[in-house]
Amino acid sequence: MACQQSRYHSFSSASRLQPRPSGVTIDESFLTEDKSTQNRKLLQKRRTLELPAAPLSHCQAPVLGGTGKLPTQGAPPTGPGHRFHPGTKAAAHQREKIRALEPLKAKLVTVNEDCNERILAMRAEEKYEISLLKKEKMNLLKLIDKKNEEKISLQSEVTKLRKNLAEEYLHYLSERDARKILIADLNELRYQREDMSLAQSPGIWGEDPVKLTLALTMTRQDLTRTQMELNTMKANFGDVVPRRDFEMQEKTNKHLQEQLDTLRASYEEVRKEHEILMQLHMSTLKERDQFFSELQEIQRTSTPRPDWTKCKDVVAGGPDRWQMLAEGKNSDQLVDVLLEEIGSGLLREKDFFPGLGYGEAIPAFLRFDGLVENKKPSKKDVVNLLKDAWKERLAEEQKETFPDFFFNFLEHRFGPSDAMAWAYTIFENIKIFHSNEVMSQFYAVLMGKRSENVYVTQKETVAQLLKEMTNADSQNEGLLTMEQFNTVLKSTFPLKTEEQIQELMEAGGWHLSSSNADLLNYRSLFMEDEEGQSEPFVQKLWEQYMDEKDEYLRQLKQELGIELHEEVTLPKLRGGLMTIDPSLDKQTVNTYMSQAFQLPESEMPEEGDEKEEAVVEILQTALERLQVIDIRRVGPREPEPAS
Repeated sequence: MACQQSRYHSFSSASRLQPRPSGVTIDESFLTEDKSTQNRKLLQKRRTLELPAAPLSHCQAPVLGGTGKLPTQGAPPTGPGHRFHPGTKAAAHQREKIRALEPLKAKLVTVNEDCNERILAMRAEEKYEISLLKKEKMNLLKLIDKKNEEKISLQSEVTKLRKNLAEEYLHYLSERDARKILIADLNELRYQREDMSLAQSPGIWGEDPVKLTLALTMTRQDLTRTQMELNTMKANFGDVVPRRDFEMQEKTNKHLQEQLDTLRASYEEVRKEHEILMQLHMSTLKERDQFFSELQEIQRTSTPRPDWTKCKDVVAGGPDRWQMLAEGKNSDQLVDVLLEEIGSGLLREKDFFPGLGYGEAIPAFLRFDGLVENKKPSKKDVVNLLKDAWKERLAEEQKETFPDFFFNFLEHRFGPSDAMAWAYTIFENIKIFHSNEVMSQFYAVLMGKRSENVYVTQKETVAQLLKEMTNADSQNEGLLTMEQFNTVLKSTFPLKTEEQIQELMEAGGWHLSSSNADLLNYRSLFMEDEEGQSEPFVQKLWEQYMDEKDEYLRQLKQELGIELHEEVTLPKLRGGLMTIDPSLDKQTVNTYMSQAFQLPESEMPEEGDEKEEAVVEILQTALERLQVIDIRRVGPREPEPAS
C-alpha cells in the first residue's frame, strides 16, 4: 500500500508540475471534467486497495538467483517466494491509464500550437491596426497645425479689419462734426443777414402790406433757392476733406513712402548679405567636414603628441629652466630646443673634433686633417665673438668672401695656431643653436644660404625705425603714444598692410584695452639679452620680412605661369618681375637677373638683345637663388583693370 501511494503521489505531482505553454488557452471545462473523472477513479481504487499493513518486504520483489536482473515487465514473478498482491494490479492499471492519456497529451500540444498561431495572427493584425492609427494620428496633427495657421492668419486679418474700422469710425465722427459746424455757420449767416436787413430799413413796418407781401415772397424764393444750392453743395462736397488735412495726410504719406523705400532697399541688402552668408556657411560646412575627415585620418595615422613635460627632469637646470625654454614655443621649436640641449651637452663632453680634410666640398675655414681642440666657450662668448665679427665686417671694405673673412678674423683674434680650433668650435656651436638669432643668421651667411646683404639691410631697417621713433619723441623721454607709434610704423613701412601694422603694434605692447593716449617705452623694443636674442617686436619685423619675400616670389611664379621643373628665359623672368613690381629700376632688375642666372652683371645681355633668349634656367633653381639675396617689393602693384 505504501508503494502504491508513493507511485500515485509521484504521478500526480508530475502531472501537476508539468509546465503549461505560455500564451496557450485551454478549454477549462474539458480540463475540469477530466480531473474530476480521474479523482473519482483514483478514489475507487484507493478504497479497494485499503488492506492491512504488510511488511515492506511484500512490496519488493526479490532478485532472482543473484544475477541482479529484474523480472520481465508485465509478467508476474514466479516462484515459491512470490505471491500476487492487489497493489501490483493497481500499478499495472495505473500504467494502462497513463498509456490511454498519451493521445490527450498530443492533442494538448496540437491545441497549444493552434492557439499560438492564432495569437501571432492577432498580434500581426494589432500591429497593422496600430500603424494605421499612427498614420491617422500624424495626418490629424498636420491638419491641426494647418487649422492653427489658418486661425492665426484669420486673427491677424480680423485685427487689421478692426483697426481699419476704428479709423473709418473716427473719420466719420470728424465728418459729422464738420457738417454740424457748417450748418451752424450757415444758420448764423442767415440770422446775421436778416438782422442787417432789418437794421438797414427802420421804416419797413410803415410800408405797404402788398409790397411787404411781395418782398416776403421773393425772400422765400431766395431762401428756397439758397437751401437747394446748400443741399447741392452738401451732396457734391460731403466727402471732401479740408485742404489742410489733405496736405498733412499727403505729407505723412510721402514720409511713409520714403521710409518704405528705405526699408525695401535695406531688405534687399540684407537679403543679398543673407545669401552670401548662406553660401559662406555652406562652404564653411564643407570645409569643416573636410577638416574633420582630415582630422580623423590624422588621428588614425599620426603618432600621439609628445609629452614635453617629461623633459623638465632631464634638461640641465631642472623644471624652471625648461619652463623658461619652452615658453611660447610650438612642437617644432621645442624639438629644436631639445636638440640644442642635447647637442650642447655633447659639445661639452668632446675635447677634440676630427678634421674634415681638404676636399673641395669642405669650406675653406674647415680644411684640416687631424684632431682639432674644442675650446668649449660658453654660448654668451660665441654670441659676443660673432657680434665682433659682424662689426669688423661692416667696417671694412668687402673685398674677400665671407668664409675667408671669417677665418682671417679668427687668425687676427686668436693667432694662426688657434684659428682652426676656434673655427671648428664656433662652427659646431652655430650649427646646433638654430633658435639663437645671431648664430642662425651667421651660419646661414657663412654657408651661403643667405646673402650678408640681408643681415645688413635688416639692421639698417631697425636702426632707421629707431631713428624715426626718436625724432617723433620731442621730449626725448623714450616714450611715445600709441597713436604716434602707429604713425611712425605707417610712415616707415608704407607698403605694409593694416593687418601687418596691427601685428607690429601688438608685438610692441598694444592690446584691445589700450587707448591712443597710452604711452609706450619704444627703446625697450630694440633691446637684446646677453645671448643676442631680440625683443618680440624685432622678431616680428624679421618674420614679416621673410613672409613678404616668400609672397613676392610666389606672385612671381604665379605671373610666369609655368611649373617649377620647367625652364624660364631671362626676358620672361624680367617681364614677370616688372609686372608684379612696376617700380623696380633697371639696376635692381639686373642685380636680380644676375643672381637668378649666376651671370656677372657685365656679361648680362642688353634688353632686347637676341642673346637673351639663350639664357635659360630651371625655375625652381632661379627662385632658390633669389631667395638667398635681399629681394623685396619696391612699390605697390598696379591694380588690374576692372572687367
